[in-house]
Amino acid sequence: MLLASLSILGLFLFPLWNITLEAPQYPIPLGMDIYINDFADANPHDIKNINLMNHYVGMKYIPESIPEFKIFPAVIITMSILGLLIGLKGNYKWFLGWLIVMLILSGAGIYDFYLWEHDYGHNLDPKAIMKFTNPDGSIMGFQPPLFGSKDILNFRAHSYPQLGAYFLAFGMFLSFIAFWLGKKEKAKTLNNESN
Repeated sequence: MLLASLSILGLFLFPLWNITLEAPQYPIPLGMDIYINDFADANPHDIKNINLMNHYVGMKYIPESIPEFKIFPAVIITMSILGLLIGLKGNYKWFLGWLIVMLILSGAGIYDFYLWEHDYGHNLDPKAIMKFTNPDGSIMGFQPPLFGSKDILNFRAHSYPQLGAYFLAFGMFLSFIAFWLGKKEKAKTLNNESN
């Protein structure tokens, strides 16, 4: 459980997610790494180039900061400290509680990311230089996929978790193993006492 609590701190060292855009006019794909507290270029000037390109279709600029960059780090630090305290306490039932809270928080984070992507790809400036419509006449959206790959005009957008997300998942997996081992040990102790 102690290792699980420390593993989630990998989010501060490695990107959580990556979005990459491939197109014939860009021999080196444009990309953006999303950290728990920052956006970063996958290659030099990628975010600047993405913003310039997106401006033509009315998309908002990728901001330097979003409110979540203050909230998510505080949540992860709190959960890490809480996990360490639970690990030192040693009650295996609390390990499962920590895991459930982490799953709920992770689900909320993914949903928040989806909402951000949706707003980013659909809330377009009506005064944009270029306007694209779907076959039914509705305004075309430019939302990147939450997970996987998707064609957007002449771009192929890819959206996948990165090493930080794997540290988070590994921490949650370790907390389940700690719960399972604790439950097994408790059952063994009770069985020995009854004999």
